[in-house]
Amino acid sequence: MKGSGTMALSDKCVISAALAGGGTFKTQNPAVPYTPEEFADEAYKAYNEGAAIVHIHARNPETGAPTPDIPTIRNVVEAIRAKCPILINLSTAITVGIKPKERIAPVKELKPDLASLNCNTMNFARPDYATGAILFEFVFENTFEIMTMFAKAMREAGTKPELEVYDVGHINNIMFVRQQGLLEEPLHFQFVFGVCGGIPFSPANLMRMRESIPPDASWSVCGVSVHSYPAGFMSAIMGGHIRVGLEDNINISKGVLAKGNWELVQKAVQIAKLAEREIATVDETRELLHLPKRG
Repeated sequence: MKGSGTMALSDKCVISAALAGGGTFKTQNPAVPYTPEEFADEAYKAYNEGAAIVHIHARNPETGAPTPDIPTIRNVVEAIRAKCPILINLSTAITVGIKPKERIAPVKELKPDLASLNCNTMNFARPDYATGAILFEFVFENTFEIMTMFAKAMREAGTKPELEVYDVGHINNIMFVRQQGLLEEPLHFQFVFGVCGGIPFSPANLMRMRESIPPDASWSVCGVSVHSYPAGFMSAIMGGHIRVGLEDNINISKGVLAKGNWELVQKAVQIAKLAEREIATVDETRELLHLPKRG
């Protein structure tokens, strides 16, 4: 997507599309991609609508299960890169129950533009808010040792860490790790709202998160389910960036399934434009987030 070039680069808005998370499946929304071809098609459509970054949890193409298998992830990445120049952001969360070395191995091997670096061990649950019951939960392990190992690996790979923070205290953790000099400066944060076990979205919570990071850091918001669009609106108003996608929200509006990641990107673009923000292109995003140029 081409930008109009009439706004200062620092004021432009980066749109990311999280194509398929570890817990979203075709049974919930048929547009969730499983195969490399489906990932490439979703990425291409999202790129044409204005996304500069795609965040990836690769899937076993036959079962749809999230996988740390490097050949499978490579097939997805190569299929996307063959179709459009969008930036690649690999998940290091991937799926439940795999060891830290398995989580970081795809980054070390494939050297994506960005990768997630999660900043706290936390309860991570899928709730039934109507009854207060927990449908599924696990302990998402991200110790200081794991954070340091991931930071080193990303630095060696030339991959920019996207610092995933689910609560204000998680920012304190990464600021402690930062003292080791392993993180590329300026830092880039993703504020995640609405995970059961993390902080919910509110304007006050977003403002507290924003004021807790270094003044030169870039930042984006990711709202889960009903938190998605309110968080996106507030981020656009405050000068941040926006992540949407079928990982975070399978609906385009209440009770209406999104036709694909591209439709969610369309909505994010509309939100940014209502805030009088222009959409950053891939090249502009590289500059905004201080990413190395590839090839």
